[in-house]
Amino acid sequence: MPRKAYGRRYAQAVFEIALEKKELERWQADLQKIVGAIADDTFLAAMESPKIKIDKKSALLTKRLGDINPLALNLVLMLINRGGVGMIGDIAGEYQRLLDAYHGIQTAEVITAVSLSDKDKEKLAGNIGALVGTKVVLKSGVDPEILGGIVARVGGKLLDGSTRSKLAALRRELVGGERKR
Repeated sequence: MPRKAYGRRYAQAVFEIALEKKELERWQADLQKIVGAIADDTFLAAMESPKIKIDKKSALLTKRLGDINPLALNLVLMLINRGGVGMIGDIAGEYQRLLDAYHGIQTAEVITAVSLSDKDKEKLAGNIGALVGTKVVLKSGVDPEILGGIVARVGGKLLDGSTRSKLAALRRELVGGERKR
């Protein structure tokens, strides 16, 4: 089974635990701490090393992560034992998506030809939110190849208002019109 599917399952289980214990925000913070710690290649190598015993790994994690939920520590230790610590980023990302959905927030990935100011991002988030009917948080990127306009992905929907796609549609229409004669 692909790693992303496992990550989703773990995230769903973690989310249910956090919801039950009313610790949604704490779990989010703890998962981010773990992702940050695992991002250090030297630390990750130590956690994946079969030469280091699990109790030593637990002590290293506790020292590195500080005040962390004991269940979050158990999660990362279980992932280390199963050779799946590399999927902690997927788990944290999916947990964030579940948390946002719980709060009625969707993430919109937006690509523009030029970078947007904070004011423009806020206005665009409001417009996209009105279009999809939920509060939207933007993740923005820049791709000069779209020429102008925006390309937005919200949930499973693609909203392509780029100049590049409009020009391509116009070209198809013009080429198709010539063939109908």
